[in-house]
Amino acid sequence: MKAAIVGCGAIAHNHAKSILSLGHELVALADIDSQRLATFSETYGGNTYPSLEAMLEGEQFDVLHICTPHNLHVPMALQALDKGVNVFMEKPPVINEGQLDQLWEAYNAHKAKLGFCFQNRYNPPAIKALEILRSGAAGKIAAARSYVTWDRGAKYYNDGWHGTLEQEGGGVLINQSIHSLDLVHMLINQTPVSVDAVMANHRLKTEIEVEDTMSALITYPDLRFSFYATNAYAANPAPLMEIMCENLTLRIEGSTLMTRQGKGPWEQIPVEEKVSVGKSYWGPGHTSCIGDYYSSILENRPFALELPNVDSSVRLMLKIYKSARENRTVAWED
Repeated sequence: MKAAIVGCGAIAHNHAKSILSLGHELVALADIDSQRLATFSETYGGNTYPSLEAMLEGEQFDVLHICTPHNLHVPMALQALDKGVNVFMEKPPVINEGQLDQLWEAYNAHKAKLGFCFQNRYNPPAIKALEILRSGAAGKIAAARSYVTWDRGAKYYNDGWHGTLEQEGGGVLINQSIHSLDLVHMLINQTPVSVDAVMANHRLKTEIEVEDTMSALITYPDLRFSFYATNAYAANPAPLMEIMCENLTLRIEGSTLMTRQGKGPWEQIPVEEKVSVGKSYWGPGHTSCIGDYYSSILENRPFALELPNVDSSVRLMLKIYKSARENRTVAWED
Protein backbone atom coordinates (compact mmCIF):
# COMPACT_ATOMS: atom_id res chain seq x y z
CA MET A 1 0.00 0.00 0.00
CA LYS A 2 1.05 3.59 -0.57
CA ALA A 3 1.44 5.87 2.44
CA ALA A 4 2.03 9.56 3.11
CA ILE A 5 3.02 11.42 6.27
CA VAL A 6 2.09 14.98 7.20
CA GLY A 7 4.31 16.38 9.93
CA CYS A 8 7.93 15.17 9.97
CA GLY A 9 8.80 15.69 13.63
CA ALA A 10 10.09 13.18 16.17
CA ILE A 11 7.17 10.76 16.25
CA ALA A 12 6.96 10.62 12.44
CA HIS A 13 10.19 8.58 12.43
CA ASN A 14 8.35 5.76 14.21
CA HIS A 15 5.67 5.83 11.54
CA ALA A 16 8.12 5.91 8.64
CA LYS A 17 10.21 3.04 10.03
CA SER A 18 7.07 0.99 10.65
CA ILE A 19 5.62 1.65 7.19
CA LEU A 20 8.82 0.56 5.47
CA SER A 21 9.50 -2.43 7.73
CA LEU A 22 5.99 -3.72 7.02
CA GLY A 23 6.69 -3.67 3.28
CA HIS A 24 4.54 -0.67 2.36
CA GLU A 25 5.65 2.31 0.25
CA LEU A 26 6.19 5.80 1.63
CA VAL A 27 5.44 7.96 -1.41
CA ALA A 28 4.91 11.47 -0.03
CA LEU A 29 5.75 13.79 2.85
CA ALA A 30 4.45 17.20 3.87
CA ASP A 31 5.85 19.68 6.38
CA ILE A 32 6.05 23.47 6.65
CA ASP A 33 9.74 23.25 7.67
CA SER A 34 11.58 22.76 4.36
CA GLN A 35 14.87 21.68 5.92
CA ARG A 36 13.24 19.12 8.19
CA LEU A 37 11.21 17.89 5.25
CA ALA A 38 14.28 17.46 3.05
CA THR A 39 16.20 15.61 5.77
CA PHE A 40 13.27 13.29 6.41
CA SER A 41 12.92 12.53 2.69
CA GLU A 42 16.63 11.78 2.38
CA THR A 43 16.28 9.23 5.18
CA TYR A 44 13.03 7.50 4.23
CA GLY A 45 12.21 8.53 0.66
CA GLY A 46 9.02 10.12 -0.59
CA ASN A 47 8.17 13.20 -2.66
CA THR A 48 8.02 16.38 -0.62
CA TYR A 49 5.28 19.01 -0.30
CA PRO A 50 4.98 22.24 1.71
CA SER A 51 1.40 21.50 2.83
CA LEU A 52 -1.18 18.77 3.16
CA GLU A 53 -3.32 20.47 0.53
CA ALA A 54 -0.50 20.34 -2.01
CA MET A 55 0.22 16.71 -1.18
CA LEU A 56 -3.41 15.66 -1.55
CA GLU A 57 -3.50 17.36 -4.96
CA GLY A 58 -0.15 16.06 -6.17
CA GLU A 59 -0.09 12.44 -5.02
CA GLN A 60 -2.23 9.32 -4.96
CA PHE A 61 -1.91 7.29 -1.77
CA ASP A 62 -3.95 4.92 0.36
CA VAL A 63 -3.15 6.06 3.89
CA LEU A 64 -2.33 9.43 5.44
CA HIS A 65 -0.37 9.39 8.71
CA ILE A 66 -1.07 12.55 10.71
CA CYS A 67 1.91 13.48 12.92
CA THR A 68 1.37 17.23 13.24
CA PRO A 69 0.67 19.53 16.20
CA HIS A 70 -2.44 18.38 18.05
CA ASN A 71 -4.83 21.13 16.97
CA LEU A 72 -4.34 20.13 13.31
CA HIS A 73 -5.19 16.44 13.73
CA VAL A 74 -8.93 16.72 13.22
CA PRO A 75 -8.95 19.36 10.43
CA MET A 76 -6.38 17.35 8.47
CA ALA A 77 -8.25 14.09 9.04
CA LEU A 78 -11.43 15.68 7.67
CA GLN A 79 -9.58 16.90 4.57
CA ALA A 80 -8.21 13.44 3.81
CA LEU A 81 -11.43 11.57 4.56
CA ASP A 82 -13.32 13.93 2.26
CA LYS A 83 -11.02 12.76 -0.55
CA GLY A 84 -11.52 9.09 0.29
CA VAL A 85 -8.07 8.65 1.86
CA ASN A 86 -7.70 6.38 4.89
CA VAL A 87 -6.34 8.18 7.96
CA PHE A 88 -4.07 6.93 10.73
CA MET A 89 -3.77 9.59 13.42
CA GLU A 90 -1.18 10.06 16.14
CA LYS A 91 -2.47 10.87 19.61
CA PRO A 92 -4.41 12.74 20.72
CA PRO A 93 -7.48 12.22 18.54
CA VAL A 94 -8.90 15.58 19.66
CA ILE A 95 -8.16 18.51 21.94
CA ASN A 96 -11.76 19.41 22.82
CA GLU A 97 -15.33 18.12 22.72
CA GLY A 98 -16.16 20.06 19.56
CA GLN A 99 -13.46 18.21 17.65
CA LEU A 100 -14.73 14.90 18.99
CA ASP A 101 -18.18 15.71 17.60
CA GLN A 102 -16.57 16.51 14.23
CA LEU A 103 -14.75 13.19 14.21
CA TRP A 104 -17.93 11.27 14.92
CA GLU A 105 -19.70 13.03 12.05
CA ALA A 106 -16.82 12.17 9.70
CA TYR A 107 -16.58 8.58 10.96
CA ASN A 108 -20.28 8.02 10.27
CA ALA A 109 -20.22 9.80 6.90
CA HIS A 110 -17.14 8.28 5.21
CA LYS A 111 -16.17 4.81 4.07
CA ALA A 112 -12.44 5.51 4.39
CA LYS A 113 -10.96 4.00 7.55
CA LEU A 114 -10.10 6.28 10.47
CA GLY A 115 -7.68 4.73 12.97
CA PHE A 116 -5.77 5.99 16.00
CA CYS A 117 -2.33 5.31 17.41
CA PHE A 118 -2.92 4.03 20.93
CA GLN A 119 -0.01 1.67 20.41
CA ASN A 120 0.43 0.66 24.05
CA ARG A 121 -2.53 -1.67 23.63
CA TYR A 122 -0.26 -3.70 21.34
CA ASN A 123 2.60 -4.02 23.83
CA PRO A 124 3.05 -7.71 24.80
CA PRO A 125 2.60 -7.13 28.58
CA ALA A 126 -0.68 -5.32 27.93
CA ILE A 127 -1.94 -8.11 25.66
CA LYS A 128 -1.10 -10.72 28.28
CA ALA A 129 -2.62 -8.68 31.12
CA LEU A 130 -5.84 -8.32 29.15
CA GLU A 131 -5.87 -12.07 28.55
CA ILE A 132 -5.50 -12.77 32.29
CA LEU A 133 -8.21 -10.29 33.25
CA ARG A 134 -10.68 -11.50 30.64
CA SER A 135 -10.09 -15.15 31.62
CA GLY A 136 -11.43 -14.44 35.11
CA ALA A 137 -8.33 -15.89 36.76
CA ALA A 138 -7.51 -12.60 38.51
CA GLY A 139 -11.02 -12.15 39.85
CA LYS A 140 -12.93 -8.91 40.15
CA ILE A 141 -10.90 -5.70 39.79
CA ALA A 142 -10.69 -3.84 43.11
CA ALA A 143 -8.46 -0.85 42.29
CA ALA A 144 -5.99 0.52 39.76
CA ARG A 145 -3.15 3.01 39.62
CA SER A 146 -0.85 4.51 37.02
CA TYR A 147 2.33 6.58 37.32
CA VAL A 148 4.15 8.40 34.52
CA THR A 149 7.19 10.35 35.70
CA TRP A 150 9.17 11.83 32.85
CA ASP A 151 11.52 14.73 32.16
CA ARG A 152 10.56 17.51 29.74
CA GLY A 153 12.70 20.62 30.16
CA ALA A 154 12.53 23.99 28.45
CA LYS A 155 14.34 22.71 25.33
CA TYR A 156 11.48 20.31 24.60
CA TYR A 157 9.05 23.21 24.32
CA ASN A 158 11.09 25.50 22.05
CA ASP A 159 9.50 24.30 18.78
CA GLY A 160 6.73 26.90 18.80
CA TRP A 161 3.74 24.65 19.52
CA HIS A 162 4.52 22.38 22.45
CA GLY A 163 3.56 24.11 25.66
CA THR A 164 0.76 26.18 24.08
CA LEU A 165 -2.90 25.63 24.91
CA GLU A 166 -3.99 26.55 21.39
CA GLN A 167 -1.84 23.99 19.59
CA GLU A 168 -0.98 21.30 22.14
CA GLY A 169 -4.30 21.51 23.98
CA GLY A 170 -2.71 20.58 27.29
CA GLY A 171 0.50 19.17 28.67
CA VAL A 172 1.56 15.96 30.34
CA LEU A 173 -1.90 14.38 30.16
CA ILE A 174 -2.79 14.94 26.52
CA ASN A 175 0.75 14.41 25.28
CA GLN A 176 2.84 12.08 27.42
CA SER A 177 0.48 10.07 29.65
CA ILE A 178 -2.60 9.65 27.47
CA HIS A 179 -1.36 6.16 26.54
CA SER A 180 -1.18 4.99 30.15
CA LEU A 181 -4.61 6.47 30.86
CA ASP A 182 -6.04 4.71 27.82
CA LEU A 183 -4.44 1.38 28.65
CA VAL A 184 -5.58 1.18 32.27
CA HIS A 185 -9.07 2.41 31.39
CA MET A 186 -9.28 -0.23 28.66
CA LEU A 187 -8.19 -2.96 31.09
CA ILE A 188 -10.76 -1.87 33.68
CA ASN A 189 -13.45 -2.04 30.99
CA GLN A 190 -16.10 -0.06 32.88
CA THR A 191 -17.80 3.30 32.43
CA PRO A 192 -16.61 5.83 35.03
CA VAL A 193 -19.00 7.49 37.45
CA SER A 194 -16.98 10.64 38.17
CA VAL A 195 -13.59 12.31 37.85
CA ASP A 196 -11.82 14.59 40.31
CA ALA A 197 -8.51 16.06 39.09
CA VAL A 198 -5.94 18.72 39.88
CA MET A 199 -3.13 20.00 37.69
CA ALA A 200 -0.11 22.22 38.13
CA ASN A 201 2.90 23.68 36.36
CA HIS A 202 5.70 23.15 38.84
CA ARG A 203 8.80 23.46 36.71
CA LEU A 204 8.37 25.86 33.78
CA LYS A 205 5.96 28.48 35.06
CA THR A 206 7.20 31.24 32.76
CA GLU A 207 7.92 29.09 29.69
CA ILE A 208 4.72 27.10 29.03
CA GLU A 209 0.94 27.55 29.26
CA VAL A 210 0.12 23.90 29.97
CA GLU A 211 0.36 21.57 32.95
CA ASP A 212 3.48 19.59 33.70
CA THR A 213 1.72 17.60 36.44
CA MET A 214 -1.74 16.01 36.56
CA SER A 215 -3.36 13.80 39.17
CA ALA A 216 -6.85 12.37 39.10
CA LEU A 217 -9.11 10.07 41.04
CA ILE A 218 -11.38 8.27 38.59
CA THR A 219 -14.31 6.54 40.26
CA TYR A 220 -16.03 3.56 38.65
CA PRO A 221 -19.09 1.71 39.97
CA ASP A 222 -16.97 -0.83 41.86
CA LEU A 223 -13.46 0.62 42.07
CA ARG A 224 -11.20 3.67 42.01
CA PHE A 225 -8.34 4.42 39.60
CA SER A 226 -5.56 6.68 40.92
CA PHE A 227 -3.74 8.42 38.07
CA TYR A 228 -0.58 10.54 38.34
CA ALA A 229 1.67 12.01 35.66
CA THR A 230 4.45 14.58 35.71
CA ASN A 231 7.07 15.98 33.35
CA ALA A 232 9.02 17.43 36.28
CA TYR A 233 11.07 14.32 37.02
CA ALA A 234 14.78 14.01 36.20
CA ALA A 235 14.66 10.94 33.93
CA ASN A 236 12.30 8.93 31.72
CA PRO A 237 11.58 5.57 33.35
CA ALA A 238 8.93 3.30 31.92
CA PRO A 239 5.39 4.07 33.12
CA LEU A 240 4.04 1.88 35.89
CA MET A 241 0.47 0.55 35.75
CA GLU A 242 -1.09 -1.71 38.33
CA ILE A 243 -4.44 -3.52 38.49
CA MET A 244 -5.34 -4.98 41.90
CA CYS A 245 -7.88 -7.80 41.71
CA GLU A 246 -9.46 -10.30 44.10
CA ASN A 247 -6.99 -13.08 43.31
CA LEU A 248 -4.04 -11.34 41.68
CA THR A 249 -2.37 -7.99 41.35
CA LEU A 250 -0.99 -7.28 37.87
CA ARG A 251 1.83 -4.78 37.31
CA ILE A 252 3.01 -3.55 33.91
CA GLU A 253 6.29 -1.67 33.87
CA GLY A 254 7.94 -1.22 30.50
CA SER A 255 8.33 -4.61 28.81
CA THR A 256 7.65 -6.50 32.04
CA LEU A 257 4.43 -8.01 33.41
CA MET A 258 4.46 -9.10 37.05
CA THR A 259 1.74 -10.74 39.12
CA ARG A 260 1.40 -11.68 42.76
CA GLN A 261 -1.17 -13.29 45.01
CA GLY A 262 -2.03 -11.24 48.08
CA LYS A 263 1.16 -9.99 49.70
CA GLY A 264 3.24 -12.82 48.28
CA PRO A 265 6.29 -12.47 46.05
CA TRP A 266 6.08 -10.94 42.59
CA GLU A 267 6.28 -13.40 39.71
CA GLN A 268 7.40 -12.31 36.24
CA ILE A 269 5.07 -13.54 33.51
CA PRO A 270 6.76 -14.48 30.21
CA VAL A 271 5.70 -12.27 27.31
CA GLU A 272 6.84 -11.88 23.72
CA GLU A 273 9.95 -9.72 23.37
CA LYS A 274 9.75 -6.91 20.81
CA VAL A 275 12.15 -4.09 19.95
CA SER A 276 10.88 -0.51 20.01
CA VAL A 277 11.38 1.54 16.83
CA GLY A 278 11.58 4.70 18.94
CA LYS A 279 12.48 5.56 22.51
CA SER A 280 12.44 2.46 24.69
CA TYR A 281 10.06 3.95 27.26
CA TRP A 282 7.48 4.53 24.48
CA GLY A 283 7.17 0.76 24.17
CA PRO A 284 7.38 -1.44 21.07
CA GLY A 285 3.75 -1.19 19.95
CA HIS A 286 3.98 1.25 17.02
CA THR A 287 4.83 -1.28 14.33
CA SER A 288 2.26 -3.81 15.56
CA CYS A 289 -0.44 -1.15 15.74
CA ILE A 290 0.33 0.24 12.29
CA GLY A 291 0.61 -3.26 10.84
CA ASP A 292 -2.82 -4.20 12.19
CA TYR A 293 -4.30 -1.01 10.75
CA TYR A 294 -2.95 -1.75 7.26
CA SER A 295 -4.07 -5.36 7.49
CA SER A 296 -7.57 -4.25 8.43
CA ILE A 297 -7.74 -2.21 5.21
CA LEU A 298 -6.39 -5.01 3.04
CA GLU A 299 -8.68 -7.58 4.67
CA ASN A 300 -11.70 -5.26 4.74
CA ARG A 301 -12.30 -5.78 8.45
CA PRO A 302 -12.71 -3.46 11.46
CA PHE A 303 -9.56 -2.04 13.04
CA ALA A 304 -9.19 -2.45 16.80
CA LEU A 305 -8.61 1.28 17.31
CA GLU A 306 -11.39 2.94 15.38
CA LEU A 307 -13.39 5.73 17.00
CA PRO A 308 -15.93 3.54 18.85
CA ASN A 309 -13.03 1.70 20.53
CA VAL A 310 -11.18 4.81 21.76
CA ASP A 311 -14.09 7.19 22.39
CA SER A 312 -14.35 6.35 26.09
CA SER A 313 -10.65 6.99 26.73
CA VAL A 314 -10.79 10.28 24.84
CA ARG A 315 -13.82 11.40 26.82
CA LEU A 316 -12.06 10.42 30.04
CA MET A 317 -9.10 12.63 29.11
CA LEU A 318 -11.45 15.54 28.42
CA LYS A 319 -13.30 14.96 31.72
CA ILE A 320 -10.01 15.08 33.63
CA TYR A 321 -9.18 18.44 32.05
CA LYS A 322 -12.67 19.71 32.76
CA SER A 323 -12.40 18.74 36.42
CA ALA A 324 -8.93 20.24 36.84
CA ARG A 325 -9.76 23.49 35.02
CA GLU A 326 -13.07 24.00 36.81
CA ASN A 327 -11.74 22.80 40.18
CA ARG A 328 -14.63 20.42 40.82
CA THR A 329 -15.67 16.82 40.63
CA VAL A 330 -17.16 16.07 37.22
CA ALA A 331 -19.81 13.42 36.73
CA TRP A 332 -19.41 11.20 33.67
CA GLU A 333 -22.70 12.47 32.25
CA ASP A 334 -21.72 16.12 32.91
